[in-house]
Amino acid sequence: MYLFTIEGGDGSGKGLATKIVSEVLEREFAFSSVEVTSEPRREHPLGRLAINSVSKRLMTPEQEAGLFAADRLDHSHGWILPRLLEGRAVVSERNIHSSLVYQGIVGALGINRVAHMNAAALVPDLCIWVDCEPDLAMRRIRNETLRGVSNKEEYFETSEFQGRIREGYRSLLSEDMEMPTPFDMGAILGPISNEGSEQQLRRCLTDGIRAFLHRRPMPINVDSEAVDQYQIRQLMRLSMGQSTLSNLGTDPAKSRSDWLDGQAPWQVLKIAQERHSEVLAAASEKNLLVMPKNLLNHSMSSICGTFSLVHTADISELRSAMGPVRCVSERHSQRIVKFLHDSSGWVTQHKTLIGKEAPRSQLKEEHFSYGRLLLAIWPFRSAIRRWQLSNPKTHLRFSLGQIIRTGGHVSSVHDTLARLSLLGCGIDDESPPNDQDGLIDWWLGK
Repeated sequence: MYLFTIEGGDGSGKGLATKIVSEVLEREFAFSSVEVTSEPRREHPLGRLAINSVSKRLMTPEQEAGLFAADRLDHSHGWILPRLLEGRAVVSERNIHSSLVYQGIVGALGINRVAHMNAAALVPDLCIWVDCEPDLAMRRIRNETLRGVSNKEEYFETSEFQGRIREGYRSLLSEDMEMPTPFDMGAILGPISNEGSEQQLRRCLTDGIRAFLHRRPMPINVDSEAVDQYQIRQLMRLSMGQSTLSNLGTDPAKSRSDWLDGQAPWQVLKIAQERHSEVLAAASEKNLLVMPKNLLNHSMSSICGTFSLVHTADISELRSAMGPVRCVSERHSQRIVKFLHDSSGWVTQHKTLIGKEAPRSQLKEEHFSYGRLLLAIWPFRSAIRRWQLSNPKTHLRFSLGQIIRTGGHVSSVHDTLARLSLLGCGIDDESPPNDQDGLIDWWLGK
């Protein structure tokens, strides 16, 4: 879903940073996978043409920049974009900012000219700038070359040249000059100094990635709703093909078409909210501090909704099934599942018969409709929460109709209709609604 790029001069430690970033993303966040790549692509004909143009020095700077741009555009749309659409994170060692610095600033083509040549390429969601002194970079390069680890003669000449590269990155990424369109949409993390220990570098990168992703930024190159629908579609397919493994303590995922259990959607939500209010009212003051206050918040909606797709899962499996859009941190997921088990009683837990595996949790049958409903109305969660706060004396059944008729939620209507086409409308032998009025009637239970 997100494109992370690692930038910096040769010998700055981009390879190590790429490794650390991919490890952090894999360990802490719920991407379907983390894919590592680099530019120019040494294994691809277009990438080799770009590399040869620099090493042989037979072309003009503009011709060289054109070859790098051709490799990048093919890489962007042929390899990176399909992976982002599937909810994966892509970490690229070098990307557009390398061309802006090497050809645009140091090569004197101008960053606007280089940006124009790359205008159809993907925009990095987060560019991570790794920095170090040119003399240290040159020592690293020579040591690696002598050991046969790398061959960077086509990229470096002297410490003076590396100094120009470093200043180019400093000018471009420290806002001394204006980042050209469309690459001004991405975030910048850095400079991250790599002149100390690997542990220091790891700590700085980890903190920066956490800060970026915990803000839940909208991805630049893909629609997050399309990514989440892809994740739901994949889980629905898996659930339809899952078999019962009762001897292992697992249950098959449900594929019920009547998941509303004969109730209107607003009734399902209202009953769940009333039961949740009862749990909060009975809680001690100390326990109340750590309990989720609203069933429509991100974490409760994500965890209960995801349970309605996977049904039985440990925390690791649950987070994997959430995907990047519904992602909740491991620690917070543990807290919410503990609350659902210990306090609300909405979840059961058991251990499998194999080994000392983590306990598996399952949403109870009577709360299945609530979990599935949260997935269906995910695009309207925040709007319904605001409506309830603004209209405390108005019945919940009127909420969705009033929200939709304000005219400011066209995309949410479209997205909810698309989700219902995946999940079903929750009523046997009924087709999902296909327009705004049909969606309102569905909410009312008509």
